[in-house]
Parts: sequence; structure tokens; C-alpha cells
Amino acid sequence: MESLLTEENLLKLATVKMPFGRYAGRVLIDLPEEYLLWFNRADKGFPKGKLGQLMQLALMLKIDGTDGLIKRLKAGHLT
Repeated sequence: MESLLTEENLLKLATVKMPFGRYAGRVLIDLPEEYLLWFNRADKGFPKGKLGQLMQLALMLKIDGTDGLIKRLKAGHLT
């Protein structure tokens, strides 16, 4: 399995918006940790495909406390 921690995926976390649900329209890195944990525990799990992988990465970064780096990237403070 390829690593989720790639430059492309980190940039996507800062730009891709949630396409459905309670937080539709919110950038993935801004999804609440509790919402991502719900997907992690839910019977169906994360969505299939790239969206689910990005949501898993967002959760991993939030748990590790490194999501602030992506938020800075989103705000344009990292170049």
C-alpha cells in the first residue's frame, strides 16, 4: 500500500472540500476530529477511494497534533 503522507495529499487536505453530510463544503483538514472518529468507528467506515484516504490522513494528523501545519499551508503561510 502506498503511503498516504505525500506532498500531493497534504495539499489536497488543504483544498478539497467535503462533498456530503453535515460538514459538506468544509475543507477536509477543518473537519472536526470527532466527525472523523465517527467514520473510523462506523460500521461502513470511511468512504471508498481517494476521499476516504484523505479523511483517514486528516484523522491521523489530528491525532498526532500535526494538523496545524496543513492549516498553515491552507492559509498560505508555508511556501
